[in-house]
Amino acid sequence: MFGENTVPSIPSMETFPARSHDGNPAVIRAKVVGKKLMKDGPFGTMRYTVKQMKMYRGFKKMPQVQYIYTEASESLCGVKLEVNKYQYLITGRVYEGKVYTGLCNLIEKWEKLTLAQRKGLNHRYHLGCNCKIKSCYYLPCYITSKNECLWTDMLSNFGFSGYQSQNYACLKQKEGYCSWNRGWAASDKTIINTTDP
Repeated sequence: MFGENTVPSIPSMETFPARSHDGNPAVIRAKVVGKKLMKDGPFGTMRYTVKQMKMYRGFKKMPQVQYIYTEASESLCGVKLEVNKYQYLITGRVYEGKVYTGLCNLIEKWEKLTLAQRKGLNHRYHLGCNCKIKSCYYLPCYITSKNECLWTDMLSNFGFSGYQSQNYACLKQKEGYCSWNRGWAASDKTIINTTDP
């Protein structure tokens, strides 16, 4: 259906912390400890040296991340990260043994994530790996299979993290369907209707 997009629900994160957008996602918590402009092409690439605190996704392709690559210019979707200042949640993709990120990926200061998002990363989002988050850009929009959760933050937040992405996780239920869950009790106690958030 036009206006909707379906993607796997476990992190690579775009603007929703439980989203995965490509086949080789990487999701890490890291502190940037250095940067270097690489002269590789007409515009160059910025290589950030990172101290990886935790990896949430991407173990099979790259168990330890030392560098994050991005375009040198923001006009080419490159991102600017501050050195020795913050821990970041960084999402990207692994390609030819390197982790690449850009403006279309979620990069957030760890301290700005909600408690629910941090708990989701550490304890819950992996439970939704068989679920897909379906974006809703305008009404009406519907889920088309039992393994989808309808993401409606786009209706009121124009792509930015809204209440749903800050407080809910799309998880598979005992009955075999996926639905939004809030909080950290057993999933069968926190089931909500997929159209609620």
